[in-house]
Amino acid sequence: MSQFLMPSLGADMEAGTLVEQLIAPGQPVKRGDVIGAVETQKGVIEIEVFEDGVLETWLIEIGTEVPVGTALAVIRSDDEVAEDIPPEPQKDVQEPVTAKPPPAQVGTRPRITPAARRLMAQMGVDAADLDIAAGETIARVDIETRHPRAKPKPQADMRTAIAAAMSRSKREIPHYYLSHTVDLTAADAFATRTNAGRSPEDRLLITVLYAKAIARAVGKYPEFNGHFKEDLFHPSEAVHLGLATHIRGGGLVAAALLDAEDQPLDALMASMRDLVTRVRAGRFKARELSDATITLTSLGERGVDQLYGVIYPPQVAIVGVGTQRMQPVVHEGQVTARLAASLTLAADHRVSDGHRGALFLRAIDKFLQEPETL
Repeated sequence: MSQFLMPSLGADMEAGTLVEQLIAPGQPVKRGDVIGAVETQKGVIEIEVFEDGVLETWLIEIGTEVPVGTALAVIRSDDEVAEDIPPEPQKDVQEPVTAKPPPAQVGTRPRITPAARRLMAQMGVDAADLDIAAGETIARVDIETRHPRAKPKPQADMRTAIAAAMSRSKREIPHYYLSHTVDLTAADAFATRTNAGRSPEDRLLITVLYAKAIARAVGKYPEFNGHFKEDLFHPSEAVHLGLATHIRGGGLVAAALLDAEDQPLDALMASMRDLVTRVRAGRFKARELSDATITLTSLGERGVDQLYGVIYPPQVAIVGVGTQRMQPVVHEGQVTARLAASLTLAADHRVSDGHRGALFLRAIDKFLQEPETL
């Protein structure tokens, strides 16, 4: 048997409150299944199991706040489950087989989880406003889906959590900063050609080109992709690209686009839309917070030329993108107006230096000049 622990969901999380148990004791689970939800300063986060087996028992009651690393449940592995199953007795072929009666109905009243009730209270939603079937279990995510106009109140301590993480970052990580102007004319033309005839929900945004270019560039410069823990840098083979996203009501979360390097542009764009939608609703998975290996932050159309980020530990780099605008650029020996933006890099001097950082930014630039190769 193994214990399922309260996961660490970022440098600014020290504890969490178990608010939903979505799997009952005795039920089978598979790797990646969401078995519950934890409430933190950033919202309610779905927690996933990391092995196949059976949930033996919950060790923590709903509503209990516990530190990171606390055992929440016990999972029996598939091998242990198989050992516990006695061999099936051989039956006489002449013996008639009687069908088992259907299980008795336990009850027909709908069940609303504590996390869902709390969200309903915050939103001012009444159970009568929701289409709830008899015997149905309503979780927090169902409230958000069935009453989309309602908005939860912002987390009062979100700013405190962000400040704590950023203070730790600036105190412990020796940052260095670089800036580079990138010509986006080719990238913009590629997006325009690709989007011709597409519906709005299927179009590529230029942000996805930034994301893919970064994912490709860290393949050449792996010292910018990974975690610095226990005085050692641990490079990551996969690129889990954190995407800094503003949360409704205030605050910022950098949840990860998992395996960004392996996803084609259209699939990555779909993943990005899904992730941003869920983050803005305060609903995301634990792994999306804990596994980011490098972060992309952009102020989009906010009119800011340069954006210098603060590294989110235990990551070692963050890439910022300023607002794209027409700028005078030397192109083929002539000064001409071209669409351009500033790329910035904040990186950890314990792992890399300015020389490698400059090469990394130039690699991102090169991929954006050849967007058809992304």
